[in-house]
Amino acid sequence: MPDFQAILESIYQDAKQASDKGIVATYIPELAHIDKNNFAIHLRTSNGKCYGVGDFNKLFSIQSISKVLALSKAISLIGESVWDRIDVEPSGHPFNQLALLEINNGIPRNPFINSGAIVIADILVSNLENPKEDFLNYVRELSGDASINFNIDVAHSEQSTGFKNFAAANLLKSYKNLNNPVDKVLDFYFYQCSIEMSCSQLSSVFYLFANNGKCLQNKLHLTGSQVKRVNALMLTCGFYDEAGEFAFEVGLPGKSGVGGGIVALLPDHFVISTWSPGLNVKGNSKLGMLALEQFTTKTKLSIF
Repeated sequence: MPDFQAILESIYQDAKQASDKGIVATYIPELAHIDKNNFAIHLRTSNGKCYGVGDFNKLFSIQSISKVLALSKAISLIGESVWDRIDVEPSGHPFNQLALLEINNGIPRNPFINSGAIVIADILVSNLENPKEDFLNYVRELSGDASINFNIDVAHSEQSTGFKNFAAANLLKSYKNLNNPVDKVLDFYFYQCSIEMSCSQLSSVFYLFANNGKCLQNKLHLTGSQVKRVNALMLTCGFYDEAGEFAFEVGLPGKSGVGGGIVALLPDHFVISTWSPGLNVKGNSKLGMLALEQFTTKTKLSIF
């Protein structure tokens, strides 16, 4: 077994020396204030051991990482019929691109680009009694941590600037791929993206995807087949139009968010989370990508 703590500390020290730490996202005003010198790595192994370096207990906005959790909840509620309204192909385009939606007649390429995540939000609004509260409780249940919450300021910040999301939702509505009012769906979606977690919480929440659908409390949320599909989508679509690069360099299913978080996993082995708010040109955490490439190189633990 590798000395995980020593490996994480070595990666952390190397990454902290990087002269280019990327650029913090500014299109969501609340995210623009975050110090890009924040950096954390946290690892949770399948046998329950945890290792961390840096700011791994500091909260940040998970943003698009929440799309995996929303998808998993939708699958647990309506099963395979999720795929009647969303495709499973990499987009090869930015996450907020609208042209593909028209080319594909209102069917989003996958559930992790914004249009696909908005369709998932519509499914949850239709199937949950109190969508925001019920979804938050689901996330809390996965981790066994009742302290996880929305960041209301971030949600409102997204609501006041999310014009492309309004455009995507209205386009989906025009193709009859949105059943609820646009405002209601987007209100849920903006809150979903505003959930705050630390790297240690993120590693706990995503444990079920490395544990055949069972969360830390040993409760079954997804079947083995459903988990396999979610993990496949994370590998092929989890990093916007840089998914191929992540598979090539890191070799793990994972998901990034513009808050600078990345979570990745090796089924039956571990979940690893990183946070560094500075992004590369593709919108993924610059130091996070570097750290995860180093981790799978040093440990030789990847799916390939």
